[in-house]
Amino acid sequence: MEQSPQNKEEKVEKPEEEKTKPGNGYIKMKLFPFIMLLFAFVFVTALVTTIVMSLGDDKQVKVSIPERKEFTKLYDVYDEISEKYYKDTKSTNMIDGAITGMVNSLDDPYSTFMSKKESAEFNDTISSSFEGIGAEIQEKDGAIVVVSPIKNSPAEKAGLRPQDIITQVDGKSVKGDTATEATKKIRGEKGTDVTLTIQRSNEDKPFDVTITRDEIPIETVYKEMGSDKIAHVTISTFSENTYDELEKALKALEKDGMKGLVIDLRGNPGGLLDQAVSISSLFVPDGKIVVQEQGKDGDKSAIKADSSSHGDYKVKVPTTMLIDGGSASASEILAAAAKESGGIKLVGNKSFGKGTVQTATTLSDDSTLKLTVAKWLTPNSEWIHEKGITPDVVVNMPSYATMTIPSSTKVYKNGDFGDDVKTIETLLKALDYNVGKVDGLYDIDTEYAVQRFQAANNLDVTGIMTGVTTDKLVELTQKHLKETDPQLQKAKALVK
Repeated sequence: MEQSPQNKEEKVEKPEEEKTKPGNGYIKMKLFPFIMLLFAFVFVTALVTTIVMSLGDDKQVKVSIPERKEFTKLYDVYDEISEKYYKDTKSTNMIDGAITGMVNSLDDPYSTFMSKKESAEFNDTISSSFEGIGAEIQEKDGAIVVVSPIKNSPAEKAGLRPQDIITQVDGKSVKGDTATEATKKIRGEKGTDVTLTIQRSNEDKPFDVTITRDEIPIETVYKEMGSDKIAHVTISTFSENTYDELEKALKALEKDGMKGLVIDLRGNPGGLLDQAVSISSLFVPDGKIVVQEQGKDGDKSAIKADSSSHGDYKVKVPTTMLIDGGSASASEILAAAAKESGGIKLVGNKSFGKGTVQTATTLSDDSTLKLTVAKWLTPNSEWIHEKGITPDVVVNMPSYATMTIPSSTKVYKNGDFGDDVKTIETLLKALDYNVGKVDGLYDIDTEYAVQRFQAANNLDVTGIMTGVTTDKLVELTQKHLKETDPQLQKAKALVK
């Protein structure tokens, strides 16, 4: 039977003493709602406190950072600069600067930190064409040193050489700069000029070289073969497509009847390790060691030749390899593997000597940390760092190959004296012009040799070396050097 509303209401009434009484000054509440309200108050208080702390100053935020006592000084300096420096500061710049300082403290020219912008520029140089002069540089003992100019680049055409020291860029010193900082100053838009002040080991005084920047292409393999069917293949650097370029070139040469092969690594500054390993597998029997890596714990791990990932393709014709002072890093890995595990003879001059391995780690803001993580050793466990690889057959290039090219903007005439005049005499003599005694004096014999050179090349016969006459002299001596290249000739003779 259903209860009436009146009876129902009476059953839920509280005892008289718990009812609200007017004028008491407080409110009586039920126990359960009171407890829930208390929990809500505590929760809201905690939430507000958290929000306030998250919007507070740096010292409050540090509470959430795991304690690292070695960073206390760093935090203190950061706070001092942020709060007291007389100009506004940018936290990103200070943090990047602190990281750069840490990396520089390693005293390792191959370990560098690159900001987000610098990292993007670096990636351009290994994955696509870029605009600049085309030279690999490194920082060594506080100086910026040329490792090697890239083949057919403006730097090569201007006469830059491995081991040249760049002391100034457009009249401003680069002493103490990192390689990244120097690169930013040297690179620029295609068609613009940059003047480098060069100190060369065989020159008494520094000299200026003005180079017009250009687009540096990504092509890394160049092939040629004459009637003797001895192929000459140059690898200019090791980028992400170098193996594919090389295999394509070799198969085309085989189709054309290749009987012997010279791999030219002169002036190759290196590049990607995996490309060097893959290319080594073309010349080294599978299972033999290509290179060994040794970490800080002293343990060695060997990387062995394996052609299976590339269709088991191998080079079967007699082969030699060319190296010189500009051959570094990955090119030295290939040369050492070819010599020690492949029985291939090396010809030329001692290589550069870079025996360390770097990895590039992209950080959270797209900046990059390039860090030396290991030594690399040859198959015979030799560490060639700062020593280089001595070829089986040492062959020197003629002296004029490394001479400083005289500037076409300068005028040289009868009565002048100096190193530039001596270079002019040497270049003319290399082209079989009689200059008399090569002594640095622009005398009547030199003037007559210049006149005959101008007449033979349809130039105005003035006897004065300047402008187009200088340009033509440089062009023809470079062509002559290529045709008579004693290192290449010796390498070819060994495979015939």
